[in-house]
Amino acid sequence: MDIRMSFLWLILGTAVVTVLPRVLPLILLSKAQLPQLALRWLNYIPVAVLAALLGAELLLDEGRFAPHIGGLMAAALTIIAAAITRSLLAAVTVGILAMALLRWLWPAL
Repeated sequence: MDIRMSFLWLILGTAVVTVLPRVLPLILLSKAQLPQLALRWLNYIPVAVLAALLGAELLLDEGRFAPHIGGLMAAALTIIAAAITRSLLAAVTVGILAMALLRWLWPAL
């Protein structure tokens, strides 16, 4: 198999661009002691990212507000399962089954 040098450089460049933003903060901040306010602020980032991703998926269609009723119902069941069981596996399982069942029963949702 023949690989052109420009293609190899492209793969290496994308690897560097992908790894650098993940590794550089770890290297720079591994020895640093962050203030308590910064640590509290960083705790909210995963929740904010998840909310933004879910909100866009469940509430928008091509940039317009158009709630996806089936997705909202499955999300509600998933949140209830997560609150009751406190188990990621149970929440994911309920979410997948709820969405599959809703799409099977009501394909238009």
